[in-house]
Amino acid sequence: MILILITLFFVHGGSVSEKYVPIAVSKGCIVIDNSSVFRMDPLVPLVVPEVNPEDISSHHGIIANPNCSTIQAVLPLKAIDQKYRIKRIVYSTYQAVSGAGRFGIQDLEEKLEGENLKKFPHSIYNNCIPHIDIFMEHGYTKEEYKMIEETRKILHHPDLPITATAVRVPVVNCHSESINIELAEEFDIYDIRLLLENFPGIIVVDHPEKNYYPLASKANGNDEVFVRKN
Repeated sequence: MILILITLFFVHGGSVSEKYVPIAVSKGCIVIDNSSVFRMDPLVPLVVPEVNPEDISSHHGIIANPNCSTIQAVLPLKAIDQKYRIKRIVYSTYQAVSGAGRFGIQDLEEKLEGENLKKFPHSIYNNCIPHIDIFMEHGYTKEEYKMIEETRKILHHPDLPITATAVRVPVVNCHSESINIELAEEFDIYDIRLLLENFPGIIVVDHPEKNYYPLASKANGNDEVFVRKN
């Protein structure tokens, strides 16, 4: 008897995933989905391999991939939370135009303005736009709301107080983030650094006296998350 297990990656957006992922699962496939369609489904694990790989075992044919900004944020958060327990998070993100696809890159590289814009509501050239995805009734953009809810699910803290601000900036690749956290336990800042240095997928870049700190231009082309503790 030969058992063939097929894993499919869906990266075509929500409408495609919503229609075809259930079909693929019904045929015996395991699907890893990059859209937001299944992320908050309680029966679908939302997984970052370095953070919560154990959640994969609870899948029912679908494994969700988090939002790009959430992925890089939860690595340092997990490193700290597992020892000191996080009480509160304040996110500020500075997101590259590549997150909006090729039209977002064209808006920046071609310095498009006004009626010529292909992606953004305003010119991104020489500008910052505090508007990623749609605005929701509670005042957050959908991007900000995704970061809040996805972080809670991945870290298994469903009631964790979190707020987020997401801004599109005129950088081609690599999102940047400021993460302010409050901890439940007394902590040692040097121990925090060690936790970050020893966590998989993190590179600590933290010598400001030498102008050595995380930069999007230096992170470009790397899979790791570049972190400076403050």
